[in-house]
Amino acid sequence: MTHVSTLMSSRAALPHLKDGSLNWKPHLAEAASSLSQSLAASGPDAYTRLDAAIADEAMRRHDGFLAGIDAYRHHPYHRHLEPVPEVWTQGTTALLDYRLPAFQDAPPVLVIPSLINRAYILDLSGKRSLMRYLAAKGLAPFLVDWDAPGETEKHFTLTDYIAGRLEDALDKVVELTGMRPALLGYCMGGLLALALAQRRPDAVSALVLMATPFDFLVEREANAVLMKALAQPMGAMIDSAGEVPVDMLQTMFAGLDPGLAARKFMAFARLKRRSARARDFVALEDWANDGVALAGPVARECLFGWYGENDPARGRWCIEGRPVKPEEISVPTLVMVPHRDRIVPPASALPLWERIPSAKLMQLSGGHVGMLTGPRAKTEVYGPLMRWLHRRAGK
Repeated sequence: MTHVSTLMSSRAALPHLKDGSLNWKPHLAEAASSLSQSLAASGPDAYTRLDAAIADEAMRRHDGFLAGIDAYRHHPYHRHLEPVPEVWTQGTTALLDYRLPAFQDAPPVLVIPSLINRAYILDLSGKRSLMRYLAAKGLAPFLVDWDAPGETEKHFTLTDYIAGRLEDALDKVVELTGMRPALLGYCMGGLLALALAQRRPDAVSALVLMATPFDFLVEREANAVLMKALAQPMGAMIDSAGEVPVDMLQTMFAGLDPGLAARKFMAFARLKRRSARARDFVALEDWANDGVALAGPVARECLFGWYGENDPARGRWCIEGRPVKPEEISVPTLVMVPHRDRIVPPASALPLWERIPSAKLMQLSGGHVGMLTGPRAKTEVYGPLMRWLHRRAGK
């Protein structure tokens, strides 16, 4: 329905084009003027013919979109990997141990994903797995698997997750390995890792922040206005449900680029069904559609505190009453920023590098998810990250 509405908006705009009241963006003004002149010279039925042409093109595009969705739904690929042992659980949170027998004494790395999406984006498939790559290269990676909030977690704040679950998971890794692990946080997990590193420098050897947002206002001023406007009605809904449902989170992500779904499914429809690219697409799309709800208090902190008030960049985001300040990070830090990231624009992530003393910056060519799952992920991300960790993890 979103796609149909987007396509039909072109037809709805035609009367405004005809009477000259359409408000064009500045960079389209010249093309708009040329179009109006062309239509004026094409006879009295020009707008009727244009309307019919737009309707035909809209139907063609929508048919291609639906064909892509149908091909995805009937693709035979299903994720199947060897299970990973759980070495610690608490509530719905588990700690997965990816160590290989040959590297039981390897430098440990505690990997922290976002609370919003499933952790297996870091272990997507046999060929697209950061966790298994690090293990095969002589590190001892552990992955925090948050799972969906249970009855207890529905009442959690970020303090409960960081000062509670994450600190306990960190202590477990130290107990199992006898070494201080490096922390690796991806996306929202990077902010959780940042707060943990500030709280427990005694137990952390290094910090990696991958595609981690920090300044939520830069280049996204409209989002802050929207979140402030929605604070009361959405806050009431969150309080009533106790969480933000998966569908609402998916809608918010879709709003970042309304045309993305159509583009990617139309492109998928053109792929060979049995190709590696088609399998990779299905694996990633399965993960993207396998989201989890967000606990109500956490949603309030993130949506209204982070996106609405920009609390992290303003020094107002607190864990147990203590502001989270990048300037207080004392361990070696690597900040990895994808250049084509639509979810966390580089301008949002770069302030972390600027504010953490002696942090190293690694700028990447991929996107937010592509940095982990793209065809060049091993050479451009996994390899350099592995080498950096080997020099610092467990020290």
